[in-house]
Amino acid sequence: MNRSPIACAILLALAAPAYAVPVVEKTADQQQQDASSSTHSDTSNKTRTLEPVTVTGVPLGQRADDIVAPVAVLSGQQLDDRKANTLGETVASIPGVTTTHFGAGVGRPVIRGLDGPRVGVLSDGMGTNDVSNISQDHAVTLEPFLSEQIEVLKGPATLLYGSGAIGGVVNAVDGRIRETATGTAFSGRSELRYDAGSAGFTGMGRVDTGTDRYNLHADAVYRDNDDYDLAEGVLANSAVDTSTGALGASMFGDWGFAGLSVARHLNGYGNPAEPGDESDPPVTLELAQTRIDLKAGLNNPFAGVDRLKFSLANTDYQHSEFEGDEVGTKFLGSGNELRVEGVHREIGAWHGAFGAQVGSKKLQAIGEEAFVPSTRTESHGVFLVEQGEWDRFKLELGARADRQSSDPELADRRAFSLLSFSAGGRWNLGEAWHLSLNLDRAQRAPAEEELFANGPHVATATFEIGDRDLRKETSRQAELGLHVHGERFSAEVAAYRNRFNDFIYLADSGEVDAESELPIRIWTQTDATFRGLEGEATVELADSDAGRFELRLFADRVRAERDDGGNLPRIPAARYGSDLTWTGDAWRGGIGAVHTRRQDATDTFETPTDGYTLVNANLGYAFQTGDNYWEAFLQGSNLTNQEARLATSVVKDAVPLPGRSISVGVRLLF
Repeated sequence: MNRSPIACAILLALAAPAYAVPVVEKTADQQQQDASSSTHSDTSNKTRTLEPVTVTGVPLGQRADDIVAPVAVLSGQQLDDRKANTLGETVASIPGVTTTHFGAGVGRPVIRGLDGPRVGVLSDGMGTNDVSNISQDHAVTLEPFLSEQIEVLKGPATLLYGSGAIGGVVNAVDGRIRETATGTAFSGRSELRYDAGSAGFTGMGRVDTGTDRYNLHADAVYRDNDDYDLAEGVLANSAVDTSTGALGASMFGDWGFAGLSVARHLNGYGNPAEPGDESDPPVTLELAQTRIDLKAGLNNPFAGVDRLKFSLANTDYQHSEFEGDEVGTKFLGSGNELRVEGVHREIGAWHGAFGAQVGSKKLQAIGEEAFVPSTRTESHGVFLVEQGEWDRFKLELGARADRQSSDPELADRRAFSLLSFSAGGRWNLGEAWHLSLNLDRAQRAPAEEELFANGPHVATATFEIGDRDLRKETSRQAELGLHVHGERFSAEVAAYRNRFNDFIYLADSGEVDAESELPIRIWTQTDATFRGLEGEATVELADSDAGRFELRLFADRVRAERDDGGNLPRIPAARYGSDLTWTGDAWRGGIGAVHTRRQDATDTFETPTDGYTLVNANLGYAFQTGDNYWEAFLQGSNLTNQEARLATSVVKDAVPLPGRSISVGVRLLF
């Protein structure tokens, strides 16, 4: 994978350091610019603020602390420090959230032990419509470096996003279609970084220009990483080459907004589990997606409705798995998704939203080793969510009905009717304390690969067998949470129990297919229970002329068992960690460590993973030239050079996490 001269061209346009928690009424770029300005004015920016951001992934447009259901948001400086090659790695530091791992190019979020088709991955509220949910070797067609903020809805989000969100949602807000004016005629941000652990180069840029009536947007990312270093040696066939970009335009006024964006995503990466040898060539993957989004919103469209929003996404996707220079399997996919959301005016103590969602996609697998038949999937859903508030008590209620069908070639069509309900309450025990209880009942239809897979999957080196008679999956979750915050301290803790009827999982059979000589994995169904704890606390240790010092502590654990007493496969190991950060007038820095425990509560034929501790650190220096704000930064990961393997990875035995690596770079905000 060769470096391209286009890398230099996309960079000096646009990116941003952030130095404070963003302000909810402003765009992410404006938030970061205001934060940067305060950094250079005086030391008052070191005063801690708990003002939250607006969560765009919920139709009421609520702030994070107004939502009863569990939600986490990365934005500003926190997001800049955590951005990584993959979406999963970017959000993996959030309690209750981890990632899969298939080398440096692939990592999909895992929420409370649930992954794949149970976790919705959204681009500005609409599904990515790729094939990353089919197998862990398939990358998400979403670039974390272009995200203004990333929202994680933990727990069932089927009420809002349908069957594929029974475990939660990760929504990346990219700002390609603005709904309001940015407040500046020309703004942007850019970033250049070099990663010594992979001799890797990443450059990104984005720019917005417009008036109070229109906005034009452009963004791009280029990444070229070689095989990455391990604790000992180099992981062969782990290189990544990514190019992505988009153009967007929108107009707005008192009536509402309307906009269009067109994006192109190209990603090529090696499969480190199949590095090749003298007799077999290495396996590599190349994917391409073209995406068109149309969005419009109307203010006060008719009596009783405050806002009505329409979103339409069209995607065209292709994905090839190469064995050397020959294509082993090719995936072709196309899809359309339409979503309509309305927010009604308050009725007494209640306000809420209603909506409908329609989706259609076709997945076609071509090649002798295509393990999933060509399938057309259609879905239709309607939902209603309501929130009422009385003095110190807040209540959220919701319901959704869906109809989903999967129609494969040369086989009978399967159709499912799905119903989901939720109820959540929050009691403010005082100004600084609140207690929450969430109850969810959600249903999911089996995905295409779970129903119809039957054949060798070269990228994962397995023979997968589906079950056409699988039933729909039903989840019943109860979660109890406690939140406390003060002037210099905040903490939250949650305990949950998720009971599944007819849980679907990919089980190792212990057998080998005679023809392909690959181990057989079978999609299986059983009743199961997930139990978990997660918590996070942040305390301001000092705030003086020397700077502000903060300590963050977090921990999470999930246990997943079948009713027969066995363990479910690829469940995250328990972990705990801490971060110490310092913020001065121009300098900032931090050091942290995360210990992941041994995972030996494994399924039959699944190998355990040893415990490990990863130590990371960062250092940044911010300065100003005219109206431009710069940050030079240095980041170190796995500084003690530990050998580490993720329990959630299907290739954990062959593909460890990267060893020690140092990254250096510069960000620009203008």
